[in-house]
Amino acid sequence: MNYMPGTASLIEDIDKKHLVLLRDGRTLIGFLRSIDQFANLVLHQTVERIHVGKKYGDIPRGIFVVRGENVVLLGEIDLEKESDTPLQQVSIEEILEEQRVEQQTKLENEKLKVQALKDRGLSVPRADTLDEY
Repeated sequence: MNYMPGTASLIEDIDKKHLVLLRDGRTLIGFLRSIDQFANLVLHQTVERIHVGKKYGDIPRGIFVVRGENVVLLGEIDLEKESDTPLQQVSIEEILEEQRVEQQTKLENEKLKVQALKDRGLSVPRADTLDEY
């Protein structure tokens, strides 16, 4: 196997099943059908996988085009080991409800932290007020 620079090294991964972690935290699983010099991806038979605790749910998304700058991680899935997961698959409705509850719990915990810091005379800047560099 010869070394190929940049995204050209992914040419041999075409038509294989991959997991893609996006910058916004979403996880996509699908078959890599195309890639270009900017690492833009085309995934086929894509599902969005949502994990909450020891449960997961898959939302079918079909063909998915991902802009290269949004890719954090790209990895090939071993089809033989794919079914050997300790996680329990649940319905879309159930995983979305669990995700909503988890997000609400995190928000409440964050509010408690901010209040505790405020009681001690400290403040935490809100994320939307920070300058982006």
